[in-house]
Amino acid sequence: MSATAVHSLWTTAATAADPIAKIDAPKIEYGQLSPVLIVLGAAIIGILVEAFVPRRSRYYAQMFVSAVALIAAFAAIVALAAGGYGTTKAGIAAMGAVAVDGPALFLQGTILLTSLVGLFTFAERRLDPEQHGNRVDSFAAQAAAVPGSESEQKAVTAGVTTTEVFPLLLFAVAGMLVFPAANDLLTLFVALEVFSLPLYLLCALARRKRLMSQEAAVKYFLLGAFASAFTLFGIALLYGYAGSMSYGTIAQVVDGTVQNVTPALADTMGNDALLLVGSALIVMGLLFKVGAVPFHMWTPDVYQGAPTPVTGFMAAATKVAAFGALLRILYVALPGLRWDWRPVMWGVAIITMLAGAIVAITQTDIKRLLAYSSIAHAGFILAGVIATTPEGISSVLFYLAAYSFVTIGAFAVVTLVRDAGGEATHLSKWAGLGRRSPLVAAVFAVFLLAFAGIPLTSGFSGKFAVFKAAAEGGAAPLVVIGVISSAIAAFFYIRVIVLMFFSEPRPEGPTVAVPSPLTMTAIGVGVAVTVVLGVAPQYFLDLAGQAGVFVR
Repeated sequence: MSATAVHSLWTTAATAADPIAKIDAPKIEYGQLSPVLIVLGAAIIGILVEAFVPRRSRYYAQMFVSAVALIAAFAAIVALAAGGYGTTKAGIAAMGAVAVDGPALFLQGTILLTSLVGLFTFAERRLDPEQHGNRVDSFAAQAAAVPGSESEQKAVTAGVTTTEVFPLLLFAVAGMLVFPAANDLLTLFVALEVFSLPLYLLCALARRKRLMSQEAAVKYFLLGAFASAFTLFGIALLYGYAGSMSYGTIAQVVDGTVQNVTPALADTMGNDALLLVGSALIVMGLLFKVGAVPFHMWTPDVYQGAPTPVTGFMAAATKVAAFGALLRILYVALPGLRWDWRPVMWGVAIITMLAGAIVAITQTDIKRLLAYSSIAHAGFILAGVIATTPEGISSVLFYLAAYSFVTIGAFAVVTLVRDAGGEATHLSKWAGLGRRSPLVAAVFAVFLLAFAGIPLTSGFSGKFAVFKAAAEGGAAPLVVIGVISSAIAAFFYIRVIVLMFFSEPRPEGPTVAVPSPLTMTAIGVGVAVTVVLGVAPQYFLDLAGQAGVFVR
């Protein structure tokens, strides 16, 4: 047969099957994805700023780009919510990859606001004394230099600063925005990596105690890599079970309501081992990110070793993103498995609440104490997740919003208390702080009372909402354990307040640095949100209630 004949046969066959016509151009709803795109675009501009802007101007350029991006992205969220995308127009965007609905917009708005407040603490440059006539921030002069080496000394003398932290922050925020909105497993994993990798780097960049900071980053990276591997393996098994990455399809296969079952799918659908092991591994990866026991080992070391602005940002924003993703997996993809995952979550919530509260009592470092406190809070939030009711979702959303601002404010206060070696984080150094600097001690006391869940603070409103939802969802014994854990936790929060106000200040004790308006704003916003959500929470509870419906 001649080459022409073969060619004509080939084209005839191609026309008959017409495979070309079946490849549709991807349909991307840019408007609905605009918050993520704005932040990603700004992160890329930040990299170009590092490359082309003179060194002396980079700090201001990066600060401007980052702040404008976060504000613009938040404005886009508000516009989407006002346009009904959180309620009546909620839907799936980017060819099924991302959900644009109430929980996604609420959590993204929370992440952007906490990141903006976190950005102010990143940009703070008045706390340390000037070095060689240059103002310095919390980050290493030159990240690539070996700690204590000659090249590091030269970088400090020359007044070099690591302004790359701003684009890294934006990349982390972009990943966090996608994470709770991801509507298929592949998008979930990509978002997880996009926000985790910048955080591993940021944790290693402390100006003081650099070796401790690098050790924290290595621990976080190694354990994070393990958790990511578990997640990826779980995704592979779940895909093997359902034949799809989409949450909606997985939910249909689990329920048995899926249409057009192929022979291959019929084979795997009967294999519950794939479903149960795959789901367990994915949930395990997410519990690692929220810092729940027994996946919490990294939390105290990383919180203590990372630069304090990074700790505050990470403690607030990562929890919001990870709980959002956990809620979506359990409520959208695996509601048919409720009887399997609820008992496991009961166990995890109980040991997380108790272990976080009990181990915190033994801590002598303020950052480690706040780390164990955050572990206990992860247990309280899990009580709301276990409720499996619409009130459960809205209570978790409210708690995350309240908790994130208290956390950033508390870590911002920690940056102010300093001695010759930098931040004075040992609890003994905080003795008598209330007499030396009554305002700073009073502000920190407000944050501690909010963590303890004392009435008229946002912590009380959040805990009340979560425990009420859990009790109505049939988890009353869990609420009893939660209240006991709260009582244990209140002991060590009150202990710090007593130490600050009723102990004699040491003559060689630390000083309280006078911050720039940036850190003052961060602390002020934290106090304002704590008081407003405590005194008049109803509007925000209603907002979380309206936002508490997942699109399927």
